[in-house]
Amino acid sequence: MNVVIIEDEILTAEDLKDIVLQLEPKAQVVAVLHSVKEAVQYFQNNPMPQLIFSDIQLGDGLSFDVFSKVEISAPIIFCTAFDEYAIDAFNVNGIHYLLKPFNAEKISEALDKYHKLQNSFSYQSQTLENVYEAIKQSAVQNSERRATSVLVYYQNRVIPIKLEDVALFFIKNEATHLYTFDQKTYPVSKTLDELQQLDTNLFYRANRQFIINRNAVKEAAHHQSRRVTVELAIPFNDIVTISKEKIGHFFDWLTSEGRL
Repeated sequence: MNVVIIEDEILTAEDLKDIVLQLEPKAQVVAVLHSVKEAVQYFQNNPMPQLIFSDIQLGDGLSFDVFSKVEISAPIIFCTAFDEYAIDAFNVNGIHYLLKPFNAEKISEALDKYHKLQNSFSYQSQTLENVYEAIKQSAVQNSERRATSVLVYYQNRVIPIKLEDVALFFIKNEATHLYTFDQKTYPVSKTLDELQQLDTNLFYRANRQFIINRNAVKEAAHHQSRRVTVELAIPFNDIVTISKEKIGHFFDWLTSEGRL
């Protein structure tokens, strides 16, 4: 079994490698990669391994950035200190999710899961799609939880921002950002299409550029163009509008929680 490890902490990577080789004497760790850039270059120029262990927070970004740039057909066991991206992990071939600090017992459980699923792996992305969809749905049902934070990568740090603290998500210069109630702006690695799935009771997709928090809505005003302009409860430079096609749905969303 050929294994690739993606981990920016050198000591952690060495510990993980040692434990894997102890548990799987016939395994070969063919590469230990320490950054998004290094991982992308490796997968573009080398054969796909049979299994990947990957941290999520790397020094130059999130490992999801690797998997969005390179087609990965191998199953992935994620190892991270945060649990906010548990569900996202199962969208990119994740079969197990280990919270740091890990030990031999936890890694053994993850490897056992890999072996149980091994007969289903053809290492072709089309064949794996149904397997991973089943794993993802099982994870959602078993965890019975909804994401409560969004991770942002800012000044060499990974910061969890609680959803309740996010006033709105918006697009600027073709990049996604979030704006908090205390008027701070952070870049976000997700698209608005992905973010609008977070909590539809709390957030509303106003248009192609904005997703707004219910608690950020101060009032809404009709215009002759039959559009609605949303006045926010916090200072924000851009104008948020609702198109005439979505006005009814927008007001239903507001009144469903007694907001208006």
